Amino acid sequence: MRKNLWTCVPVVLFVSGILATGGSVSAHHGWSGYDSSKVLELKGTIVESGYEHPHGFVRLKASEKTWVVVLAPPSRMEGRQLPRKNLASGTEVIVVGYPSRTDPQEMRAERITINGRTTELR
Repeated sequence: MRKNLWTCVPVVLFVSGILATGGSVSAHHGWSGYDSSKVLELKGTIVESGYEHPHGFVRLKASEKTWVVVLAPPSRMEGRQLPRKNLASGTEVIVVGYPSRTDPQEMRAERITINGRTTELR
């Protein structure tokens, strides 16, 4: 009986680990929710930004509409010299990317230009 109990411990730990990380794994989504056949270029002002996982974002006031622009993960932005401070509210930017297939106010950015410097996000 004791032998059988100890052989279950690794299985229980494995299953517990899967369950503990399952929420964060399922929270990440693929890019199929964006229409790559329609390229958008928006010029506007950042009204809010987030530098968090799995992706950063900015709320961008462009013309008469405010967009949620999904950016790259913070580690990629840091590696490409796009620190959090560059995404401050009030900053003028140009964003090129693809619109969401389901949310008419969201897009995924491929590149962002701030103060004449373009950063590739893919």
